[in-house]
Amino acid sequence: MFIPIGDSPNLNKRPYVTLVFIGINVAVFALFTVPLMQQRPDFNDPLLLEYLRALSDRASVGDLLAHLSTYDLFIFEYGFRPAAPSLLTLVTSLFLHGGGAHLAGNMLFLWIFGDNVEGRLGPVGFALLYLGGGIAATCFFWLFVPGSNVPMVGASGAISAVLGCYFIWFPDNRIKVFIFLFPILVRTVEIPARIVLGFYLLIDNLVPFLLTSADGAGVAHGAHIGGFLAGLGLAMVLSRRRME
Repeated sequence: MFIPIGDSPNLNKRPYVTLVFIGINVAVFALFTVPLMQQRPDFNDPLLLEYLRALSDRASVGDLLAHLSTYDLFIFEYGFRPAAPSLLTLVTSLFLHGGGAHLAGNMLFLWIFGDNVEGRLGPVGFALLYLGGGIAATCFFWLFVPGSNVPMVGASGAISAVLGCYFIWFPDNRIKVFIFLFPILVRTVEIPARIVLGFYLLIDNLVPFLLTSADGAGVAHGAHIGGFLAGLGLAMVLSRRRME
């Protein structure tokens, strides 16, 4: 297991927008995800019938009902479903997560990489990158599974756009990575940013994307790739303009 836990050097600017986005994601998780996961759905809810109809090709009705929570229906309504797209869910899906580990991993990456990118773009520019990159990532994912009723949620696409910018603008930075290969190796090392982010793009996402169905692995690798490319492209354009 390889986990980034820090980067250096950092710009001497307070990442207010990064902190706001982390706060929003954590608040949504605490106020909606945690309580709704503990609740069973109302079997008279019309949304339940729609949910069962839409996903009955992936599992039997009995299996779907056996582990169903109210949060599953909440995600079905406010996550992004390629078969039933909406402008609302393009945004709301960016602030929903499937569980605590999903949220923690995303917020760790946002905290590590967001401050430098926000320092480069400024608060407004960073907010636009996060939201626009997240929407671009979702649309890229949508291209490959236009008929899917499986809702996509998570900030990963938006954060991948941040990583794409970081790849271009901070190539000489070092990423502190915690390596846990117990009992063979347990230590922290510093690795060049482009190696870490290149590994993230190619090994963590492109290879699984090419080897699995677009929505069958439980991870929206296509969205991660789309977000990273969006951030990469934006950073290249802005860097070129800055040089002119």
